[in-house]
Amino acid sequence: MIGIVLDTNVIVSAALTRGGAEAYALDLVLARKAVMFLTEEILAEYEGVLRRPKFRLAPKIVDGLLGRITEIAVAVRPSRLVHASRHEDDNRFLECAEASAAHYLVTGNRRHFPTSWKTTRIVSAREFVELLIDAERGRQT
Repeated sequence: MIGIVLDTNVIVSAALTRGGAEAYALDLVLARKAVMFLTEEILAEYEGVLRRPKFRLAPKIVDGLLGRITEIAVAVRPSRLVHASRHEDDNRFLECAEASAAHYLVTGNRRHFPTSWKTTRIVSAREFVELLIDAERGRQT
């Protein structure tokens, strides 16, 4: 099964806009079509950003989403710190990807990341959805 790390911007976009590629990517994860990896730091970032007043997300919605993510995601503990991104918070996602050997890191900010990290490709939500759909089609033929 495909392993992924979801950047916070994907989670926030999915929560705010149900029809976009980010929401579809999250739905695929919640349907267990891919294995999601995260760390305690990433989960804390998800929560902190989702609860920002500017997003106007009801606490019940945030709690439900975080509960589902916690239920299905595989928690990892990175063994080393990474300093590949100019944005220090983004390095936490690279650390998670490396520790889990995730196939993909899905982000809305590809410019903040290298094109790949160790065995992980950095892709947009749209690219990830297309890759997963293509993989499903390949299994059906």
